[in-house]
Parts: sequence; structure tokens; C-alpha cells
Amino acid sequence: MELFDPALLAYCESVTSPEDALLKKIVRETQAKVLMPRMISGHLQGKMLELFSKMLRPKTILEIGTYTGYSGICLARGLRPDGKLITLDINDELETMVRGFFEESGLADQIDYRLGNARKIIPTLDGPFDLVFIDADKFYYSEYFDLVIDKVPSGGIILADNVLWSGKILVEEGQKTDKDTQALLDFNKKVQDDPRVENVLLPIRDGVLMARKL
Repeated sequence: MELFDPALLAYCESVTSPEDALLKKIVRETQAKVLMPRMISGHLQGKMLELFSKMLRPKTILEIGTYTGYSGICLARGLRPDGKLITLDINDELETMVRGFFEESGLADQIDYRLGNARKIIPTLDGPFDLVFIDADKFYYSEYFDLVIDKVPSGGIILADNVLWSGKILVEEGQKTDKDTQALLDFNKKVQDDPRVENVLLPIRDGVLMARKL
């Protein structure tokens, strides 16, 4: 399902602060060299992440799912001068490309890029995390949430990408779902029912769920 009219999306991007040269380069390189380039956050969502981060002014951000670094750079631009972004990814084939982009951003000293299984790494991290962005294996979204919620202080924000899953979350009664769709349905309900947060689902790109820790 195409969630948004391409012309309407193009208009939204036309009245959004433009991508700079580095972000445009990351998009080009991702499209040319990486499988499934549509996974990149892109212009509209990237600017949203950047502005959220700049409004919150976090000292520490945790990103679960680095991909080619676009979202990480956008998030890191809102860090305090002494702040740190820890970004986790399991795909070591992209490491050279991603580290190069981080260096070009001028933010490499504030970005802690770690490769490995996020479900094993997160328990070793102390936190607190003022901002968390979840954009990795959809099957484990609920587990990621459980691993980070106690490391987020009151007023901290958790963002989760792809929660509309191209519209596949609209399931009719009795309809069978694939494991990722069911995992996202379970995650969305989990956050909705959690008394520790207040939340809103933003219909931006493929859906971004924002939860604020009470």
C-alpha cells in the first residue's frame, strides 16, 4: 500500500528545510550501492528526527539500527556539545561507508558506532538515554522497548519507525499475518497499553510511534 500520494509527499518535502550536500550524498550512495535503499530515513523523516533532537537537546541518544548513517547524523545534530549518540547495527558490510559519512559530518567524535546484536549490547549500556530511535529488526521491537524503557528518564522520548508497515497493520478479523506484521501490531498495542508512557502515532513516511516516559 502506498500510504501517501507521491505529489503530496513531494509538496511536503518542498516546504521542509532542504537536505544538505552530505545527506544528499548518503542518499545517492545508498541507492547506488546498498540493497533495499528505501530503508533510508530520507528527507522528510530525517528533518523531523533532527528537529526533535534539537528541541530535546539530549545528552545521550541510543539508535537501534544505523543502516547507512542518515538518521544517526540527523539525530546527532541535536546533541549537546558534550553529548553522545550510540548507534547499533548488525551489518558489518556497511561499516567503511558509514564511518566515512560520520567523519564527513564533523560529528564522529560524538558518535559511538557499534556493530553486533543490539539485544546483547543494550543490556551492557548504562544509559540514561534522553532519546531512543528504534529502526531495526521489526520482529524484536517489543524486546527493544523492554530493554530500553528503564534506561529512559522521565521526559525522555522513544521513537519507533515503520509502525504502519506499508499499511499491512490494517488486518481484518480472522486474517492471517506474517511474523513481522504481527510483531508490529503487538508492539503498537504494547506501547498503547503501557502506563509508563504517553504516546502518539505519527503518519509520517511509514509511521513513527513516539512515546514519552512519564
